[in-house]
Amino acid sequence: MEVVRIVVMVVCLVCFLCLCFWAYSKNAKAGFDEAAQLPLTDDLPASPDDRKE
Repeated sequence: MEVVRIVVMVVCLVCFLCLCFWAYSKNAKAGFDEAAQLPLTDDLPASPDDRKE
């Protein structure tokens, strides 16, 4: 049973380290930057004339 705990802990540690490496990699930065700007996008029309009532 002790060996199973060690194997599970090592697998979880490796998964965690891979996730951290991916999150801080340069390839993921563009996607994270785009997602960070989503709350700031304006869904309203630019002028009152463009609004549909």
